[in-house]
Amino acid sequence: MTENGEDDRIRRRPDDEGADIYDEDGNVRSDFLALVGAAIADRDTIFLRQNVARLHESEIGDLLESIQPDQRLALVRLLGDDFDMTALTEVDETIRREIVDQIPNEQIAAAIGELDSDDAVYILEDLDKEDREEILAQLPFTERVRLRRALDYPESSAGRRMQTEFVAVPPFWTVGQTIDYMREEEDLPYSFTQIFVIDPTFKLLGAVDLDQILRTKRQTKIEAIMRETTHPIPAEMDQEEAAQLFEQYDLLSAAVVDENDRLVGVLTIDDVVDVIHEEADEDIKRLGGVGDEELSDNVLSTVRSRFLWLMINLGTAMLSASVIGLFDASIEKMIALAVLMPIVASMGGNAGTQTMTVTVRALATRDLDIYNAGRIIRREAGVGIMNGIVFASIMGTIAGTWFHDYQLGMVIGAAMIINLVAAALAGILLPLLLDKVGADPAIASSVFVTTVTDCTGFFAFLGIATWWFGI
Repeated sequence: MTENGEDDRIRRRPDDEGADIYDEDGNVRSDFLALVGAAIADRDTIFLRQNVARLHESEIGDLLESIQPDQRLALVRLLGDDFDMTALTEVDETIRREIVDQIPNEQIAAAIGELDSDDAVYILEDLDKEDREEILAQLPFTERVRLRRALDYPESSAGRRMQTEFVAVPPFWTVGQTIDYMREEEDLPYSFTQIFVIDPTFKLLGAVDLDQILRTKRQTKIEAIMRETTHPIPAEMDQEEAAQLFEQYDLLSAAVVDENDRLVGVLTIDDVVDVIHEEADEDIKRLGGVGDEELSDNVLSTVRSRFLWLMINLGTAMLSASVIGLFDASIEKMIALAVLMPIVASMGGNAGTQTMTVTVRALATRDLDIYNAGRIIRREAGVGIMNGIVFASIMGTIAGTWFHDYQLGMVIGAAMIINLVAAALAGILLPLLLDKVGADPAIASSVFVTTVTDCTGFFAFLGIATWWFGI
């Protein structure tokens, strides 16, 4: 109690209308984190239910990622049935597993029954098979069948991402019948923008947008106003390809069909936005060789994630060192070579990384293909030549002035042109080659491009210097 008799729990509660939990930089406010931490420590469920349970699922997700690891499970337990399980779809996989593994299966099953099927699958797919089956067994038969069917599709497929709740009607229904059905039927999606048209075997015939329904007279048959769904998404399609269809055709939702063209679900734009974010995040991490690492991972998990590519990089570094070893006598006689050669390799590495980043992203978005590859390769070669000439002039002048030897400036200038052209070509040709043979260019390109630019830079600079000066 405070001095005037006011309960501490009431005193520290934000105003009832709620305050923005984010600061000007978009991070969860430190004062709000302190209040939540104190409420958890005091087991103040009143504060938590009034000021945490009411938050949007994404805000709860940000809060879970911001508080201390030992506070996360305590928060979930204190909220009990008031905890919005959908928030677990907003946190990274490590935190989600950490929380779900500690929640009783009965509580998960009860919460799963209240979620949209796509969110339910997102949580269930991280569970051990035994726990997943135990949870599914507690669900109603229809819902259990829907979720099992979605879980049977490959990971990262449209079938895993789809929502199995949708509105479908036969073509002979009238607009009036359809409207009455939507008003009276309780087992419908919470939100939808399309009504799908199917035959008795659930084969997809077409779709009608809700605005079209509202503008049409009640006696009009659905088949008269339906449009053919020109972009149904196969359930086995990779989620990234499905996201590209949404981007290309400006879709808000799309039907998901099985191998027999039967309607099995719907993919919506909110899920596609998550897919785009995940795929971009994955590509960036793979370019850096960090795999599926999450910020919440512990030290050992992070080390394991990074070790393989660091080991591969060590091997390629030894290859570069062996190239330098071929010219050890030249370096001993002219110490300026040792000072300048890292510059050539570094410039080539940076130029190659620029080209590689653009290429890998273009391959991921399908903007680069066999039809325009030749033109892009010629463009990058031209960029390499132009950059090579410009930086050769700059570096040649600097080196000649620095060491009072303008012949040395000419040597490093020539090496700079050679390496920047090699970097440009490696940056585009290596990802194209890896993509052609079925390897992921986002994973492997960085190491190989760096190796090419290092070896080419060292060999060109030291080789030209050895020949030019007769060392």
